Amino acid sequence: MENIAPTKANLISAESSLEFSEKGFDLLDKKRNVLIREMMSYVDRAKKLQEKINVTFSEAYEALRKANITMGIHEVEQIAMTIPESDDYKVIFKSVMGVEVPHITFEKKSIDPRYSFYRTNSAMDIAYEKFNEVKFLIYELAEVENAVYKLAMEIKKTQKRANALQNIQIPRFKAIVKSIGEVLEEKEREDFFRLKVVKKKKHR
Repeated sequence: MENIAPTKANLISAESSLEFSEKGFDLLDKKRNVLIREMMSYVDRAKKLQEKINVTFSEAYEALRKANITMGIHEVEQIAMTIPESDDYKVIFKSVMGVEVPHITFEKKSIDPRYSFYRTNSAMDIAYEKFNEVKFLIYELAEVENAVYKLAMEIKKTQKRANALQNIQIPRFKAIVKSIGEVLEEKEREDFFRLKVVKKKKHR
């Protein structure tokens, strides 16, 4: 037990610290629950996006395989070089219980082929279209996975603080309050006993 003088002032201070710690724990517990709910909604969304990406990727690679067979790998590579690098998105941030999570904004646009149609076939068009779909799905998945990571880190930090309050600070202040309270009660009993003795002596 800490060496704290068993005074009324120290008892009030310990009781105040205990109340503050308990309120802090309640707030952290509520924050943690909100963060967990938010993270789980992102996890569900990530799972659905991943499934959709897997299906679309399979369709895209199948179309690309057909294009490679019917047009030749070299021709497909030449066409791929004409497709510009994507810069059709913006990353902004929103706050979830003080955690800055990313939100990717973009406008879904249909493909705008830069290649001549007489050199290609429908397999090439399908591959281009499917990979374009995958691109937008990846934007969404990147947003979701990054949000899950940030929320998970904040949950871990919040859990650590909540545990410190629940397992260290709160028991510590409870023990101090109990210890000081017991000493003060004992002093009060002794003072009361002495007072009674003094009164008896006066009566005599």
